[in-house]
Amino acid sequence: MKNINLYSLVAVIFLTFALSSCASKMAFQNSSVVPAAEGSVKVKQDKNNNYTIDLDVMRLAHPDRLSPPKQYYVVWMNSNGNAAKNIGQIVSTSNFLSNSLKSSLNAISTSKPSSFFITAEENADVQYPAGEVVLRTN
Repeated sequence: MKNINLYSLVAVIFLTFALSSCASKMAFQNSSVVPAAEGSVKVKQDKNNNYTIDLDVMRLAHPDRLSPPKQYYVVWMNSNGNAAKNIGQIVSTSNFLSNSLKSSLNAISTSKPSSFFITAEENADVQYPAGEVVLRTN
């Protein structure tokens, strides 16, 4: 009888932890601008009611290879009822063990994200998206 209670207690603790640490994941849609690129964004609410954002993209060509060429990729966040917000710049890099281009961005937001998109821009500090959208979440 004690073993059943112990197992029940462990199961409840595990489920509580698992549900409280759930992160939502959004995948980027296929793009005609950068067809090889793929990636996702994980969003998780922290104990301070902020949202941590972890974005990863693979095989995103350098922006100067686009037509027309651009200088930067900028990540934008949409949240319900608010205009798109510039949350940062991403840079595609590769390491000596792999030629695969990888990009990532970590950010924190006080508002709950509803979607994300990436544009190719001439300046990384733009306040409104002006360039072509290269990737967009569902």
